[in-house]
Amino acid sequence: MIASIGLKKKKRIKKMHAFDYLNYIILGLFALFTLYPFWYVLIGSFNNGQDFSGGGIWLWPRVFTTANYRVVFADDRLWLGLRNTVLKTVIGVITSLTFTSCTAYGLSSSRLRFKKVFHWINLFTMFFSGGLIPYFMVISMIGLYDNFLVYVIPSIYSVYNMLVMSSFFKSIPSDINEAAVIDGAREFTIWWKIYVPLSKPCLATIGLWIAVGHWNSYLGTMLYTQGTDLLTLQYYLVKLIKQASVPVLEGDLGQIQKETSATTISFAAIVISTIPIFTLYPFIQKYFSKGIMIGSLKG
Repeated sequence: MIASIGLKKKKRIKKMHAFDYLNYIILGLFALFTLYPFWYVLIGSFNNGQDFSGGGIWLWPRVFTTANYRVVFADDRLWLGLRNTVLKTVIGVITSLTFTSCTAYGLSSSRLRFKKVFHWINLFTMFFSGGLIPYFMVISMIGLYDNFLVYVIPSIYSVYNMLVMSSFFKSIPSDINEAAVIDGAREFTIWWKIYVPLSKPCLATIGLWIAVGHWNSYLGTMLYTQGTDLLTLQYYLVKLIKQASVPVLEGDLGQIQKETSATTISFAAIVISTIPIFTLYPFIQKYFSKGIMIGSLKG
């Protein structure tokens, strides 16, 4: 009897091991399919452009060169786009987190009058909008067209982010809030000195979402600017890929240009544009893994 029970346990363990191995294989394939396009872009950016056009490059560069990066770095539009993108991302994250957290604090407070009315007004704007043409007309009428503030003001507030942050604020014990009120603290003091420090995981997570959104956005540049002085990095990439042409350079760079192609130069620009986001993530990883679970538990 004992021997048969032992055999059943061994069979069950073997089945679990087989199931685990199958999971590893499936997840490994998913990881491969996800990561390989990035790897392909990376090796293409370090390969000779003329050689790359012949095809057959899959795992590593066949003719290694840094000419693609030198051509991209010599293009003034890259630095203009990078400057504008960094500015709009930093300013956008700070302003959006400020406005979103203020609204979330107010709507999560039990002392706010007509809270349900404000809540439904926010939800209405989340699901219904005026459309692209009326939106463009409003942007033009208030003087935001071809203005740097068009990158900041329209995206300064997100109802979805507010709801996520409000859910986190509600998880903070109300006794802390009540104790601060008894001590004479005003609403701004409670928000700034209590809720903001306690909400670092939430702020880091939502801040990352906002930063990625600002960094990857190019429609704002295409629709609401003339695309010259307010050129952003992603719109620079769009123009580079659509034009399918190599920037015209002179001198030594003109000789280097012979080692490149429009495709490999686009790959180099894509790699350059993704590096800042990749370097940002490790610094907020400890907050992100905790903040991503916001709202999953209710007490």
